[in-house]
Amino acid sequence: MASVRFTVTPTKAEDLPGGSDLSPDISLRSGSRVRFESDSANRSDPLSEVSGGVTSTSAGGGTDTPDHSSIDQGEGNSKTSSVYINSNHQVDDDDFYDKNLALFEEEMDTRPKVSSLLSRLVNYTNLTQGAKEHEEAESIGEKKKPSKSPQMGTLMGVYLPCLQNIFGVILFLRLTWVVGTAGVLQAFCIVLMCCCCTMLTAISMSAIATNGVVPAGGSYFMISRSLGPEFGGAVGLCFYLGTTFAGAMYILGAVEILLVYIAPGAAIFEGEGAAMLNNMRIYGSIFLLFMALLVFVGVKYVNKLASVFLACVIISILSIYVGALVSAFSVPDFPVCMLGNRTINAHDVVDNHCSKTVLVKVAAEKLDSNFTINENSTVGPTFDPTSHVPEVMVEKTTRLWKLFCHNSQLNATCDEYFTSNNFSEIKGIPGLTSGAISENLWGTYLHKGDVLEKRSLHASQAAHPASDRYPYVFADITTSFTVLVGIFFPSVTGIMAGSNRSGDLKDAQRSIPIGTILAILTTSLVYLSNVVLFGACIEGVVLRDKFGHSVKGNLVVGTLAWPSPWVIVIGSFFSTCGAGLQSLTGAPRLLQAIAKDNIIPFLRVFGHGKANGEPTWALLLTALIAELGILIASLDMVAPILTMFFLMCYLFVNLACALQTLLRTPNWRPRFSYYHWSLSFLGMTFCLALMFISSWYYAIVAMVIAGMIYKYIEYQGAEKEWGDGIRGLSLSAARYALLRLEEGPPHTKNWRPQLLVLLKLDEDAHVKSPRLLTFASQLKAGKGLTIVGTVVPGNYLQSYGEALAAEQTLKHLMDKERVKGFCQCIVAQKPRDGISHMIQSSGLGGMKPNTVVMGWPHAWRQSEDPQSWKTFINTVRVTTAAHLALLVPKNISLFPSNSEPCTEGYIDVWWIVHDGGMLMLLPFLLRQHKVWRKCSMRIFTVAQMEDNSIQMKKDLLTFTYQLRIDAEVEVVEMHDSDISAYTYERTLMMEQRCQMLRQMRLSKSDRDREAYLSPRYKSPGPFTPNTSRGDRDRQAQLVKDRNSMLRLTSIGSDDEDDTDGGERDRAGSGGGSSEHHRRIQMTWTKEKTTQYRATHSGCSTPEGFRDMLSIRPDHSNVRRMHTAVKLNEVIVNRSHDARVVLLNMPGPPKNTEGDENYMEFLEVLTEGLERVLLVRGGGSEVITIYS
Repeated sequence: MASVRFTVTPTKAEDLPGGSDLSPDISLRSGSRVRFESDSANRSDPLSEVSGGVTSTSAGGGTDTPDHSSIDQGEGNSKTSSVYINSNHQVDDDDFYDKNLALFEEEMDTRPKVSSLLSRLVNYTNLTQGAKEHEEAESIGEKKKPSKSPQMGTLMGVYLPCLQNIFGVILFLRLTWVVGTAGVLQAFCIVLMCCCCTMLTAISMSAIATNGVVPAGGSYFMISRSLGPEFGGAVGLCFYLGTTFAGAMYILGAVEILLVYIAPGAAIFEGEGAAMLNNMRIYGSIFLLFMALLVFVGVKYVNKLASVFLACVIISILSIYVGALVSAFSVPDFPVCMLGNRTINAHDVVDNHCSKTVLVKVAAEKLDSNFTINENSTVGPTFDPTSHVPEVMVEKTTRLWKLFCHNSQLNATCDEYFTSNNFSEIKGIPGLTSGAISENLWGTYLHKGDVLEKRSLHASQAAHPASDRYPYVFADITTSFTVLVGIFFPSVTGIMAGSNRSGDLKDAQRSIPIGTILAILTTSLVYLSNVVLFGACIEGVVLRDKFGHSVKGNLVVGTLAWPSPWVIVIGSFFSTCGAGLQSLTGAPRLLQAIAKDNIIPFLRVFGHGKANGEPTWALLLTALIAELGILIASLDMVAPILTMFFLMCYLFVNLACALQTLLRTPNWRPRFSYYHWSLSFLGMTFCLALMFISSWYYAIVAMVIAGMIYKYIEYQGAEKEWGDGIRGLSLSAARYALLRLEEGPPHTKNWRPQLLVLLKLDEDAHVKSPRLLTFASQLKAGKGLTIVGTVVPGNYLQSYGEALAAEQTLKHLMDKERVKGFCQCIVAQKPRDGISHMIQSSGLGGMKPNTVVMGWPHAWRQSEDPQSWKTFINTVRVTTAAHLALLVPKNISLFPSNSEPCTEGYIDVWWIVHDGGMLMLLPFLLRQHKVWRKCSMRIFTVAQMEDNSIQMKKDLLTFTYQLRIDAEVEVVEMHDSDISAYTYERTLMMEQRCQMLRQMRLSKSDRDREAYLSPRYKSPGPFTPNTSRGDRDRQAQLVKDRNSMLRLTSIGSDDEDDTDGGERDRAGSGGGSSEHHRRIQMTWTKEKTTQYRATHSGCSTPEGFRDMLSIRPDHSNVRRMHTAVKLNEVIVNRSHDARVVLLNMPGPPKNTEGDENYMEFLEVLTEGLERVLLVRGGGSEVITIYS
């Protein structure tokens, strides 16, 4: 029975019996080994060594030193394991682990072990976003610096930072004004809309943030990795600009608090309006300089002050609630002076005399003189109480009288409204139980320059409006619902503070959703409750008084605070300063993250900074942009700007979540499950609506900026593949579109050339005719499908690297020529087979090529590759069989490049046969490109003797008019004529050349045996005087052609020739096949050699050469040559000055034996033309006269 032994090998010398005898090597090993093993497996071993043989146990005897570390269970035979500690077979853990995985050992270099992968992913969340691509950080063998484990929880890491960023300057400086202007109901709607927008965005953000690790970078990282680098860069820059302008807004708020409420005497320029704006600019620039210096010196000081600033915010908010409760029992004393129903500026009310006149005691003897002439009569003269001079109560005018009447006399002429209305005082803070909310329920929107009025007070209205010469409280801007939305929305931003700190959180995927949503709920509750409290506790005219002029320059929200308005003033000042510092700290880091991602080339410099990583250059740019916001100098003008940028950022966060949810990508597995695509779309709709509600022109400007950045990144930015949702959306859209296209063939009106461009590479993987791709780009003008293909000869397993190199070459050329499309490389043993496979398999569904573009086999008679013209003809046949159109530019090197626009000239179309309209459509497409734009179009057609050329021209003009094509039309008459001697001679030379080529196409073994067995080749003898001149010319030409063809057959691929020849023989007759087989298998004796020479002499002897001279040309070939010669003469005569000539390409012969003749016909047809485009239609109509 097999036994199981549990062996523990201790690692320290003192743990082993006889530890002093152990070798030093064993005592230094760390860790212990534990092993389960079967005893039956060790039963055959005569000896087991422990600790290098120091202690051993025999199978049949006792032990000198018993090993208590071995526990034996079984038949009593004690054995110890020596697998792990053995001087001869020491194996460490990794080697033993690899032996267990020997099946996968060949893949270990590219596919790491699970343990190695997990160890590298432990500290993944500590990566700095944008500093390196996370793929680089995961590279094998990278040494990471030990990082401190993140310890921040939900409260300190997410909740409180979000509270600090959300509560800001708008709460203290503008919320009361929003409530007073819009009324409680509309203000409640404004706050609720903004809070719902941020709540829906927070839900989407929580889903994205919990779908994997989100390094610091917040919304930029989430959007860029979800929607791609284009959207990420555009929205990231918008978020950066929003954060930067938020810093400017906070600084302007701090300066406003300083100059209006804390130290009004510090103003450099006296007065309102422009003077105040200049004060804001000067002090704002000073504040910005000091804050930027503080951030530059060290962010740690800003972080240390963060808790102080947060405490100021919390204390200020608590004082508002306490003050509201206290006002129910004890009303604060903040009287408001009213003239009729108009509000008076309290700065002009001296000694609280809110009246036209006052009663004062005046000595009787001074009554006539002092009262009437003393300018300070409101104070009155003093007198000695011990004297017995009588005193009387007299009525004196106040300072308000002088301001309205421009004179202190009682009989002065005063303002009409002043005369017909009296002064009164109302309570600025009537208290929680006063019922003021009923009056503040509805809005009161004002125009710039309107006086703040209390509707419930009776007044005698004057005919003319109030003048700014009088001490009223005026509205400084024109207000509306949309304006208030734009001004208030920045007070709900800041929800990204938690996601920005994800690297510092203990459990980011739990803390970010909980902390962010709780912070939004808290701030929303505070805002909504404050709207109700302000409407219930504060008088309406005081609420509409933005700067507190009616309450002697006190901060309006401060009048409600307990125990003193200074609690709010000081708290809001420090909180706005802290928020400004936070913005100046976060914005440069966001810009640095964008710059380090290297998606926007001109921002690369801002990725650098100090040695400790502080973004110095980014801070400088942030300060400059913030200075632009400060120069605006108006808080109400800056707020809508950053509203646009934040709303656009939130819009794309919702879009990213909705897109990932609808696409159902496999990687979309957020831990936060309380989301839905409809909520994301609702949030996106809220954001878009708020953008246009607050300011439609700012919204358009923000979208234009984002669009420009998007297009810049698309064309100039670095290529990044982040697995974003836009790629997934593109795949889904492409799949949907391809399935729709599969429903049927495209209509003629939708036909456009979908090109398959066949390029040839040389031995160095360089494109031989790059101008072919240039011509394709000119034909496409950037539209439609373009597939650039090439064939790499060889076997795919051995030539895979060459195929990748060829593909990169094609991509580089496509980028250079700015051709949008795809490239395809096929590895095949024979180029003709590869081209055939490419034509059959290129494209997908309805996006298959319908036109093949290939080059003309240049110098095909003397080419180093004799198979080029055969491959060319085979491709023509394949495209014809596939019903594809074919374009063959001849002399492609002479075609213009994209940088060489043609001057005025003609594009000539020679319409010989109807090909579906390709010849008509191609010139129109070419003229869409700048290179051919200045060229005019001419159409030539050929009339036979039986045709009416005049009627043909009229019909052709009508046809081109209906096609909406501007072209000149000409009809060329070709009369029947006798075949010229030149045509006959040309045909004869062609057939003799083809006959010679066929007879010389021997297999390699035949040529070797012929060269070995035959004497030296004897050239034909000298010309005799009896030889005619024509015979001499043909004989000289044949000798020249024979020499070139000898070189062709020695260089070319004999296997293909033999294969083709064998196929032709088999296709012709069975006897030919047996002859071919017998010729290869025969034994070459001297007699058989002589016999073979006699039957296959061909042109190897002078007799065979003279036999070739007696060949009479085939009549059909003569007729074809006659057509080619006549057409060529006419075309050269009419189109010798054309920029390019488009010509119908004749079809290849059905019998393959006439391939050489076909090439000769094409050569004759295009002789003498500089640039020719041979066109062969695909058999379907591509142009129509119908709309």
